[in-house]
Amino acid sequence: MVKVLIDNPKKIKKNLYHPKANKLKVYYGLNPKIKFCQSCTYSNQKPNSEKEYKHKIKTKKPSLKINKNNICNACYIQKFKSEINWKKREDLLKKLCDKYRKNDGSYDCIVPGSGGKDSFYTSYKLKFEYGMNPLTITYAPHIYTDWGYENFKAWISTGFDNFLFTPNIKVHRLLTRLALENLFHPFQPFMFGQNYLTPKIAASKFKIKLVFYGESPLEYGNDDNKNSPIKHPKYYTSKDPFKSSIAGIPVKNLIRDFKLKRSDLDNYLPISVKNFKKSSTEIHYLGYYIPWHPQSAYYFAVEKGGFKPSPERTPGTYSKYSSIDDKIDDLHYYTTFIKFGMGRATYDSAQEIRNNEITREEGIQLVKQFDGEYPKRFENELFEYLSINKKDFPLIYKLFKNPIMTKKYFDLLTNKFRSPHIWMIENNNWKLRKTIYND
Repeated sequence: MVKVLIDNPKKIKKNLYHPKANKLKVYYGLNPKIKFCQSCTYSNQKPNSEKEYKHKIKTKKPSLKINKNNICNACYIQKFKSEINWKKREDLLKKLCDKYRKNDGSYDCIVPGSGGKDSFYTSYKLKFEYGMNPLTITYAPHIYTDWGYENFKAWISTGFDNFLFTPNIKVHRLLTRLALENLFHPFQPFMFGQNYLTPKIAASKFKIKLVFYGESPLEYGNDDNKNSPIKHPKYYTSKDPFKSSIAGIPVKNLIRDFKLKRSDLDNYLPISVKNFKKSSTEIHYLGYYIPWHPQSAYYFAVEKGGFKPSPERTPGTYSKYSSIDDKIDDLHYYTTFIKFGMGRATYDSAQEIRNNEITREEGIQLVKQFDGEYPKRFENELFEYLSINKKDFPLIYKLFKNPIMTKKYFDLLTNKFRSPHIWMIENNNWKLRKTIYND
């Protein structure tokens, strides 16, 4: 008899979520005292970047810092940006490009991306304004939106070669389901591919020593060095990649229990420190060298490449032009809302407040109206994608108590990941204990 490895979520203990419960449990290593930035709409529950390949359910996530003046790191960085001599920064960019530019027209840098506003802006600037010869690299989304795929084609049609990597769909679906079950993080397998594939290709296949991303994690308050343009190798290298975890499960266990092969998992693993040092590849952020403004990047992509926003508002927020290429994006932002009490409207409004596009008061109202909205529009397609059916997974489906994803099962799973210090049950309804609009 096959042993079930993925059991049903245990029923929650409702007393933990009582409005007047004492000694509230805190999940994920978050700050037990919820605090909001007094400049934007972020809270100190926002997770920061970390070594994702070490992520397990009990991993403590570093989170956003809010200083004694109640200002978060992201807003502090925004103030710092206003004091930068951008002419000097651009001169550094020109010197960097001059160092690596190949005069024979061969590839001299890589720009990873999906064809969204940011990757379009980055690649276009480098090629047509700074004379570089970029190769664009795309790690295929889980499920393209129609408009996302059209924007991808429009990007390439503007004048770029593209290396499109599409992972084994069955493996990708399985890992996504496991990431949802174990971490409530359905976006993780894509993040692995997106972050780890590029340095591997740069280092081994094309021998390209320069990679450009667009915006820096500093824009979101991560604790990286604000005076460094380089993405730290600790985020995408490991001494022993096969000691990593995917979906919260050690690689060796995925091979042993789920009968996956090393080749099935290689594109999800960080590059080895040894191989990366040999390549001497550098990963830079264009946003370090020139002012980064998401809305301007959007208008730029529209003008230069025919970029089109989503025809409808994105669930959980009010915007139509950011993170719109993958249908699972909606689910990803919903899971972050459940785990951290911060949804898509919080992320969008905080950024627009910092860029002086809306006021904090307007941002708070947008959070109140849209944050945490359940993403109904792609529900059936996503649940089918997340289901481990007998036809596609004849052996693996037996390892799941409930291999088929349904709304009822998803709701049970959702409740498992609600931290009691963030959530309470009031009149049989789930409510945030503390919100920015009731703070």
